[in-house]
Amino acid sequence: MEKFIKTSRLVALTVMLAALLLLYVSTIYRLQVIEGEAYYADSIGSSSSTRIVRAARGSILDRNGVLLVSDRVVYNVSISRATLLQQDDPNSIILELVQAARSHGVEYTDTFPITMSAPFSFNAVLSSTQENWLNAYFEYFKLDPDISAADFISWLRDHYEISYTIPAADARRIIGIRWELEMRAIIYTTDYVFAADVGSSFVAWAEERNLPSVSIEISSEREYHTEYASHLLGYLRSMSPEQYENIYSDLDYPYNAQVGQSGVESTYELQLHGVDGKVTTYNDADGSIINEVVEEPVKAGDNVYLTIDIALQGAAERALASGISQINQSREEDDELADAGAVVALDVNTGDVLALASYPTFDLSTFGSDYSSLSTDESRPLYNRATQGTYNPGSTFKMVTALTGLREEVITGSTTVEDKGMYMKYANVGYTPRCWIWPSNHGVLDVVGAIENSCNYFFYWVADQMDIDPIAKTASEFGFGSSTGIEIGDGTGTLATREYKRDVLGEGWYKADTLITAIGQGHNMFTPVQIANYVAAIANGGTVHKLTVLDKIVSSDYSAVLEEHEPEALNTIDDPEGYFSYLQRGMVAVAETGTASSVFSNYPVPVAAKTGTVQSDTAAINTGVFVCYAPADDPEIAVAVVVEHGGSGSALTDIAKQILDEYFSDTASISDFESDNSLIK
Repeated sequence: MEKFIKTSRLVALTVMLAALLLLYVSTIYRLQVIEGEAYYADSIGSSSSTRIVRAARGSILDRNGVLLVSDRVVYNVSISRATLLQQDDPNSIILELVQAARSHGVEYTDTFPITMSAPFSFNAVLSSTQENWLNAYFEYFKLDPDISAADFISWLRDHYEISYTIPAADARRIIGIRWELEMRAIIYTTDYVFAADVGSSFVAWAEERNLPSVSIEISSEREYHTEYASHLLGYLRSMSPEQYENIYSDLDYPYNAQVGQSGVESTYELQLHGVDGKVTTYNDADGSIINEVVEEPVKAGDNVYLTIDIALQGAAERALASGISQINQSREEDDELADAGAVVALDVNTGDVLALASYPTFDLSTFGSDYSSLSTDESRPLYNRATQGTYNPGSTFKMVTALTGLREEVITGSTTVEDKGMYMKYANVGYTPRCWIWPSNHGVLDVVGAIENSCNYFFYWVADQMDIDPIAKTASEFGFGSSTGIEIGDGTGTLATREYKRDVLGEGWYKADTLITAIGQGHNMFTPVQIANYVAAIANGGTVHKLTVLDKIVSSDYSAVLEEHEPEALNTIDDPEGYFSYLQRGMVAVAETGTASSVFSNYPVPVAAKTGTVQSDTAAINTGVFVCYAPADDPEIAVAVVVEHGGSGSALTDIAKQILDEYFSDTASISDFESDNSLIK
């Protein structure tokens, strides 16, 4: 019997069906997978926009893991200009949004520099940004820069097609938002944040209304968990055009990103910032959001641990503020007041900054609203005096002169000089510098006694034997005239040398310059961090550490240590003859029986100290300087205190005491010293 279907035909039919099936599957794959996104958008007549999703900024913590600064989640309301302009009536959307914001008490961004109600006029005071934007707008649209506010409003109503049936005040509100959106199209590349950190009720309203082009974005802002360390932590502000062009544009920062402008926030900006993400939003023809696609994931910033102990930092700031207040309470009504100062506390064995205080200070939690007044305050509260202020060291410099005299073999540990009150060697030319105790005198002193009594005469005599060059060399070995290396930046100060006076002041160097420099007056101007580091080097026997505020950097999830600071020496001062011991003994004597003994003679931890009084030709009251380290026989912490118009270094001893009280309060050391008085005397 003949087969109904031949095998060859069946095979051919099977092959044909398989080919058709393969073509169908490949077409479906191409349409849905390879080109699906494009066809999907076309099929619904949608539009899309890509926005930056800000990364959560890393936290800042102290050396003990105490949280100092973190990011908190906030909800921002944004408007997409591209989507808004696709709507039939964008102005009604804006007006509804603005009216809802006002009814909910939400502040929104409107920097348009014309008054909010008729008769319209340009704002009396314009910020630099407003001026730049206004000029850019006039140039872009070829408008007369001298146009009146009323004519400009009329032009804008026509330009943005705002119906004249809309009241003038509402028209001005619409113009303000259209202005913000258009300026970002002219100058910026990022979407407009209508309102930042809005409350839950407004978020609920916005989500329920689902206005075309309006979206709720999750962002973050800085939250401060301490009132201290403002100068050290630093602050965030929107970057300047110069910063964007020179630094952050190459790092893909959005133009309106906030960046660290000072302190740790600035120094570790790249580590704290994280990596922003990108999300593409798809809208249907009505502007409603139908899908969001993560193009690039967000990576939160890393966390920075500092070397400071926030408890010690707080103690330092409180002690400095209260100390200045007490000094002023003792002044007569017409006396010049102590008005500023700084405190630095260091780990003498590592260069770790344990506390860094500058007075007056400011509150980071209200910095944004306070910035205008802070930036114009004559007391300069934003100025970090601990790292940038420069001061004569006063008698705290005498250890430099003493060490130089010992190294130059002008004196030995047993050399004595008789203090005659007035140094008469140059009386024939009218120069007769005095000891501070004049008309009395200190009698016969060796180098330890000269430091203990801060005898000017002794150091005049020592300096007179060797001139300025070796003194300046020793000072430079301690880091004076150079940066301490602290990451947040510091001033180098001024080191008095014959070259400085010749090249900068255009004057020759005289013997009088050498003598006055030897006791800490004259042209030497040092920062508090330099002075503290100098004292730390005396305490540890000659190692000048690179100062640091960084303990470590850990990953955003705290799972890995990415960077850890290791102590680093800037210089090591060789001391084969043991000369440092004379400096140390002299400083111990200052605390036990000298100018700091009223506070430290019975202190339970042995202290080494030196007071300094900086004479001024322009101020009626001297600046005070005080330095110390403790324990004197096994140093751990060095402290430097400077108070402008503080009077004398001895007036600052209680400030340092309060810092040492806090430092030793949580250790067994203080009770150990109390039970073993032999360590004190």
